[in-house]
Amino acid sequence: MAVRRIASADIQPKDFAFTADNLAWSRTEIAKYPEGRQDSAVIALLWRAQEQSGGWLPEPAIRYVAGLLGLAHIRALEIATFYTMFNLAPVGRHYIQLCGTTPCVLRGAEDIRQVCRERIGPEGHVTADGTFSWIEVECLGACVNAPMVQINADFYEDLTPENFSRVLDELAAGRTPKPGPQIDRQLSAPVGGPTTLKSLSKAD
Repeated sequence: MAVRRIASADIQPKDFAFTADNLAWSRTEIAKYPEGRQDSAVIALLWRAQEQSGGWLPEPAIRYVAGLLGLAHIRALEIATFYTMFNLAPVGRHYIQLCGTTPCVLRGAEDIRQVCRERIGPEGHVTADGTFSWIEVECLGACVNAPMVQINADFYEDLTPENFSRVLDELAAGRTPKPGPQIDRQLSAPVGGPTTLKSLSKAD
């Protein structure tokens, strides 16, 4: 696995603290664990800190979570830099994770990657207006609907350069495109509808 480092000091915020709602949530989360095991909540709290920070995890947020849990800062830092779900540098408001695993590649992920390069820039780059950034990831779990991307919490599947560009256009305009298959397919059902068990007749 490649070395993961926190972003440079010049883009780090000076400090971090949970909002009142997130602090109340974190206390509930910590209380789920027995006395002496509160640090088991570290991943959940880091994730909430990342959400509050706009999709990335600043170093002061890592330090803050460690303090809440009575955890050595280095321990929280080790966790944040190990798990790729934590973004250690700023990302766009619409953070695109492009699946680059074999089924998606075979079904056209390279074409989707090219759209990302042309519309957004190189991998990891945030557009000047802060709207988009993208990264290639491993399997996102919808191989039958390949190629696909995850944008923030939503999945967009059965992509072509044309329909993926439309998704980006909608997001850029401040609208939320319908997630799921971008072709005439119901969820993960066969394209064109059912191909087997079409009749309920016992004779058939």
